[in-house]
Amino acid sequence: MLVGRQSWRFDNPPVILASAAIGGPFESKSPLADDFDAFHDDIWLKQNSFEKAEVKLLEHACQKVLEKAGLQSQDINFLISGDLDNQITASSFAARSLAIPYIGMFGACSTSMEGLAVASKLLDNGGANYILTATASHNAATEKQFRYPTEYGAQKPPTSQWTVTGAGAAILGKEGNGPRVTSATIGHVVDMGVKDPFNMGEAMAPAAVDTIETHLKEMNIEPDYYDLIATGDLGFTGYAIANKLFQKHGIQLREGLYTDCGMLIYGKNPKVFSGGSGCACSATVTYGNLLNRMRRGELKRMLIAATGALLSPLSYQQKQSIPCISHAVSIESIQ
Repeated sequence: MLVGRQSWRFDNPPVILASAAIGGPFESKSPLADDFDAFHDDIWLKQNSFEKAEVKLLEHACQKVLEKAGLQSQDINFLISGDLDNQITASSFAARSLAIPYIGMFGACSTSMEGLAVASKLLDNGGANYILTATASHNAATEKQFRYPTEYGAQKPPTSQWTVTGAGAAILGKEGNGPRVTSATIGHVVDMGVKDPFNMGEAMAPAAVDTIETHLKEMNIEPDYYDLIATGDLGFTGYAIANKLFQKHGIQLREGLYTDCGMLIYGKNPKVFSGGSGCACSATVTYGNLLNRMRRGELKRMLIAATGALLSPLSYQQKQSIPCISHAVSIESIQ
């Protein structure tokens, strides 16, 4: 049912039957490496372009989650996926080989939770039996499209982030055992005038705080309802800004409640500057580490607010500012 203006509370909370996280060679050195299902030791994945490699990452994550759920592609009603490539080609080309009815969507790095929210609403309404939702990103493909090709060796500022090479996927069903998606809040576009493509954290932090604040108000809950609140790839720079905004808005977060996927994925590795980013950042952290923690009983309720910067090469070249969005999904362990 609709709660407030932009939140859904699911009367029939769908079950996350299985999830999978796939990474590249750099991700194998992540502090969260044990929660990945597999790694590729070559960023090319035996392809002749980084974009084709990203398709393979997404296909691998989808195949792995089907295997873990004990399902076949023909059992899945819909595939919901998106990515950062122009016209979400990685998702569309993966859908071509998976042969699952396909809904493509673009929310930039917020796509993981956008897909999870829409999938949950379809299942809650009886519109499907099983849905596979997934996303992927590739460091070299993303850098080439939005900034400078990695092989140029361009100097980066401390606010920049490292795009995750990887893919995350989850299969949801109407019934079964596992964590359930209980509610979601769809964000609206927030643009604070930031134009620097090397400072996504500053650009996206206001959108994350706006969506989390809206979720708490519309669901009529306090932050302590959750064991963990995680934003998606704000990195250390955006995380610091978000904390200041929470304080400004009077939202009191106990110590240890709030974290960020962009900080968790690589830890304090100086090679990534401010942290991780990309569609696969919140996807691999959530569908790997965080859901594993919930399955182990360490977490009972968590709110994941993935964030996305809705810029394009076209908008950047026309000197436009960076509009941003965040979608929040509540995942709970319900017996």
